[in-house]
Amino acid sequence: MKKLVWILFIILLTNNAFAQKLSEQATIAVITCGPFQGELYSAFGHSAFRVYDPVQEIDEAYNYGVFDYDQPNFYLNFARGYLYYKLGVYDYQRFQDYYIYYNRKVHQQILNLTEEQKQKLYDYLQWNSLPENEHYRYDYFYDNCATKIRDVVVAALGEDVTFDGSYVTTQYTIRELTDIYLKYQPWGDLGIDIGLGLPIDKIATPSEYMFLPDYIESGFDHAMIKQNGETIPLVKEKVIVYEARDEEIPGGLPHPLYVFGLVALVCIAISLWDFKRKKLSNALDVILFGSTGLVGVLLFFLWFFTDHNASANNFNLLWALPTHLIALLVFVKKPSWLEKYFLAIAFIQGLLLLTWWALPQQLNTALIPIVIALLIRSAMQYYLRRRAASQ
Repeated sequence: MKKLVWILFIILLTNNAFAQKLSEQATIAVITCGPFQGELYSAFGHSAFRVYDPVQEIDEAYNYGVFDYDQPNFYLNFARGYLYYKLGVYDYQRFQDYYIYYNRKVHQQILNLTEEQKQKLYDYLQWNSLPENEHYRYDYFYDNCATKIRDVVVAALGEDVTFDGSYVTTQYTIRELTDIYLKYQPWGDLGIDIGLGLPIDKIATPSEYMFLPDYIESGFDHAMIKQNGETIPLVKEKVIVYEARDEEIPGGLPHPLYVFGLVALVCIAISLWDFKRKKLSNALDVILFGSTGLVGVLLFFLWFFTDHNASANNFNLLWALPTHLIALLVFVKKPSWLEKYFLAIAFIQGLLLLTWWALPQQLNTALIPIVIALLIRSAMQYYLRRRAASQ
């Protein structure tokens, strides 16, 4: 009997935790924060909810973009695609001030909800913020801090909410959408283009555009909701809290095209020197083929041994071949097949350059000098090894 009383008491406490009723003056809004080029993770912007009730003294930001470095096996889980984000609840004014401080736009879309609909959405957010419910498995494009805003509204309000994607008139791929936001971060763009494969070269649907906060904002602008038998706009009012000033783009490393172009020129110059003296500069090739081989091993791992679905079918493996490492291991023994291996590599790199723009996956143009360097050095390895063998 005592156990039963305790169970009923706990249930009562749990129900009371969600029993906080919003007043008639309460509002729930979608917050869109602009991009910031200072960091790669901030280059795409951010989305959150605001729950404001002056009567109940509630002014909270619900942020689905929180992750914890201290979670068990964080780095291993990140590498394997098991990274978990969580919902964080903050004082809204502090949340807003943070983004304004970094000169990031803050737009507020006040949702056109009945009291019952506001309560449903608020109850869902409260439930989602409990420790046992706050975590979710993060996905770059399909389950992130932006898509959560749309998905939570649909989960809380069901079929009453509809999103009309007809406003999307472009046919960008997911990769092209990321490129737009990484215009001033070429090294970050290069890393994404190398690490992510063919799946992000599909034409994005209007729903898939919404992995970006700006398109969450546009999506809500064109969404509808049913109330009392009528269908009305989901956004009641749009408030421009802060509009960002022109951002000063921070300086950084030279563009990767210039860096890799210099690498290609060095490889060409050393190859001409090797041709004249009829001797190979193997140290250069250890660095060139070794580094690209390591990249290939990483890409192979991401494709076959992780749950990063966007890393599958990666055409970058045509230049970053893991087999380059095998070739390095037998460099000193000079096996007979090494000559044929470099001939095959020269052929593959030449074919890759000829078909670069026809491939189904868009490869980063900054990599062209690397492919040229691999072509030149593998051709030189083949030519001088064959010449030495014939003498």
